[in-house]
Amino acid sequence: MTDTVVPENAIDVAPTDLSPHYEPMGWHHWPEFPWLSYQFRRSLGETQEGGGAISEMFLAASRMVPGDLESWHAEFMVVADANFARANAEEAAGHIRTAQNCYLRACEYYRQAEFHLVPDDPRRLPTFEKMEASSHGFLKHLNPAGEVVEIPYEDGKPICGYFVRAPFPGDKLPVLISFGGLDSIKDEMWFMQAHGALQRGISVLMVDLPGQGGTLRRHGLTARADTEVPVGACIDWLETRDDVDTSRIACCGSSMGGYYAARAGCYEKRLAAVVSHGAIWSVHDMWGDKDDSFGLAMHIRWVMGGKTMAEALEKAKPFSLEGHLDHMTCPYLVLHGGHDVLTVAAARQTYDYAVAKGVPATLRILAPEETGAEHCQHDNPTIGQEILADWLADVFKIDQAALMKTGWSPLL
Repeated sequence: MTDTVVPENAIDVAPTDLSPHYEPMGWHHWPEFPWLSYQFRRSLGETQEGGGAISEMFLAASRMVPGDLESWHAEFMVVADANFARANAEEAAGHIRTAQNCYLRACEYYRQAEFHLVPDDPRRLPTFEKMEASSHGFLKHLNPAGEVVEIPYEDGKPICGYFVRAPFPGDKLPVLISFGGLDSIKDEMWFMQAHGALQRGISVLMVDLPGQGGTLRRHGLTARADTEVPVGACIDWLETRDDVDTSRIACCGSSMGGYYAARAGCYEKRLAAVVSHGAIWSVHDMWGDKDDSFGLAMHIRWVMGGKTMAEALEKAKPFSLEGHLDHMTCPYLVLHGGHDVLTVAAARQTYDYAVAKGVPATLRILAPEETGAEHCQHDNPTIGQEILADWLADVFKIDQAALMKTGWSPLL
């Protein structure tokens, strides 16, 4: 089911059925508030990758005032704080696996608690840093332990990231540089990309590019169209390590990161493969005439460095693959949901253009009946990880059957 034709998704249009129900792209908890339903669906899917518990998700939702962003923040803080406190207590008791599970759940809950706070809200950075502390607690107990890293980029303004070596033998292993998009960040990449790569013998470098996560929040670096520059800095850093196979470095960007990854792959020839986990042909065209009432307007203004949506959209004009995708030469995967808010047309346009220019491209669109038809497979992130990580393992010629016989870390 690689090429199913489905209608384009219009997230701003509430479904006719206003009771909680299932749609082709997943569970709609508050249909009258489609953007909140989308964000809830996003976390609900990540529970299956360790980013929460289904009962805790529904407990938090049951206490929220539908449509009220303050109650969203407050109730996610309740379950986040409870998991972080339990993680600390269980860690002190030597119950490391339980502590690790709690840290990972707390990470996702803090991410959601921070999500709708405006950039200058005094709670925003502290909540974000609680999320990072949760990630750090989880990563330190991996085997091998994950590393909190700063990639040299601008003077005094590094790219924030995490490096995790795959838990398999080998002096030098392939690496996936993993990043999000408009609002997804390095800490969420475990649930969307990294876990699947590690399971297949591919180390991961999860990063916040300019306009993302800590790189935006702490250093004020907004998004840039020429993403080959920050991705190139990540490769420079990887080349200093003695445990990286520099001939097998890939990058994957989710959502708006689909543009970031593709653009980087056009000019950064050290990349051996590229994945657009959600394809965007033109960031400006995607947002079109959206105004400041748009559901993601706050994020767009912040990430692009614009005071208004009009200013942000003007800054977005260079963010297009037109004339750039011609230069990609490595294998390229476009992985897209059949009911993706980015529209299936954008994925087809990107893929068709790539093929016309001789790029060795693959298109995979997920249909509702297999699940994963939501944007970036938020309704079922496991299937998204399976598809992109298996594709990458094939490109890197990894024998997964042989790999599984060499030694497997139970902490994955």
